[in-house]
Amino acid sequence: MNIIDVLKGFALNSGLASLTWQEGVMMLVSFVLIYLAVVKKFEPLLLLPIAFGMLLANLPQSGIMADPAGIMDEAQRVAGAHWYDSGVLRLIYAGVKSSIFPCLIFLGVGAMTDFGPLIARPSSLLLGAAAQFGIFAAFAIAISIGIFSPEQSAAISIIGGADGPTAIFTASKLAPELLGPIAVAAYSYMALIPMIQPPIMRALTTKKEREVKMDQLRRVSKAEKIIFPIAVSVVCILLIPDVAALIGMLMLGNLFRESGVVERLSDTAQNSLINIVTIMLGVSVGATAQGHLFLQVQTLAIIGLGLLAFAFATVGGVLLGKLMFFLTKGKVNPLIGSAGVSAVPMAARVAQVEGQKANPSNFLLMHAMGPNVAGVIGSAVAAGFMLLLFSSK
Repeated sequence: MNIIDVLKGFALNSGLASLTWQEGVMMLVSFVLIYLAVVKKFEPLLLLPIAFGMLLANLPQSGIMADPAGIMDEAQRVAGAHWYDSGVLRLIYAGVKSSIFPCLIFLGVGAMTDFGPLIARPSSLLLGAAAQFGIFAAFAIAISIGIFSPEQSAAISIIGGADGPTAIFTASKLAPELLGPIAVAAYSYMALIPMIQPPIMRALTTKKEREVKMDQLRRVSKAEKIIFPIAVSVVCILLIPDVAALIGMLMLGNLFRESGVVERLSDTAQNSLINIVTIMLGVSVGATAQGHLFLQVQTLAIIGLGLLAFAFATVGGVLLGKLMFFLTKGKVNPLIGSAGVSAVPMAARVAQVEGQKANPSNFLLMHAMGPNVAGVIGSAVAAGFMLLLFSSK
């Protein structure tokens, strides 16, 4: 064996020799997402792990998403393979597929979120409900284009709620074969809310509407904050039992926060637990975007439908905000309606930024948190409704 043969063998067995154009395209997409996360700081906690997972999965022969044991797909099963022969990210992805990660994310979100603005202004529930227009618009469009079944269309439509965990939870029940692209679309668009929403918000509102300063919210008592998650759990789960896992974990996290008697549990849910789960969920979700699977007509249609769903959700919230502006004779800033999507607290921060651009003395963050929290509950209820319609079929 001479050095030429060694170099030739190395070249033939390297990843470069087997790099496909699809993998190359997805690597370029991952570079763009990393740029947006690091340089533009578009929700880096989500976008950076997703982008890097995407990069790792598209490096040829890495094997990190290999599934010889058929953990996720029996068609890939190799005789004699064991679960520990699977790629490391494939094993982690089991937490996504089983809905464990989405439920734990909801526990952390509940522990981090103050439901006070929603309790102080119950009308925020209407704005959260209006933003779910994106879900039903996306469902109607997905059905109409004819390439998705009703169950698949229902799973795709949840992207419009701007709620990654709920989208994953629903897809795992109704369309597990589409879980990867749905999860990537949902989380990527959640991270890109600062790009997607502002142009729509400005197009639908006047400068006078955006300048509106809202009255300070009333003080919410501790008793109200403790009763609220218990009452919401009982009502929502009695009406739509399919949302028990999501609503239950969300409200448990909030009860940890507001009860004041389990500070250690609340702190863990808000910090260590949700950080660990975010890393594992983000990287493994990004790794599902493998070029040969992702660059297909069906997958690209899901990405497009997700964008339309986000746009319609923003439109629905802002338009109801405009109606409330009119009915209250200018006391409600329509921008807070855009926060009716459930990306907490990203959407509320976008409303705050746009409000301050129009009026530097404006402070809409807490007012926008009401619709934002309502959106979390609304998207979970909408997902439960879809599950109620289609999961028994």
